[in-house]
Amino acid sequence: MTIAATPAPPYYAVIFTSLRTAGDNGYARMAEAMEALARTQPGFLGIESAREELGRDGLGITVSYWESPEAITAWKANAQHLVVQQRGRDTWYEEFKVRICRVERDYGFARE
Repeated sequence: MTIAATPAPPYYAVIFTSLRTAGDNGYARMAEAMEALARTQPGFLGIESAREELGRDGLGITVSYWESPEAITAWKANAQHLVVQQRGRDTWYEEFKVRICRVERDYGFARE
């Protein structure tokens, strides 16, 4: 896992926070497939994801970065992604929240 290399702002972030149901039920394989699909979408800039190991499958946060609100809308409407979104509601998630933000400023540090 690496930190996403994003361009100079402004750009957009979709923050997906979730609590999982018990068991994998095909989740890991589908998460990898959706990340691969997202990477092919116009306007995709990068992704970062983490899941805590406490409790069931713990709290998960995935942040994907996009060039524009239109790119985000197109990703949400992708036919394969729509099927997986429904499976998430039916099988994988106890709860989730999506937040969409415009990144106005970013900065960082990297040890050489």
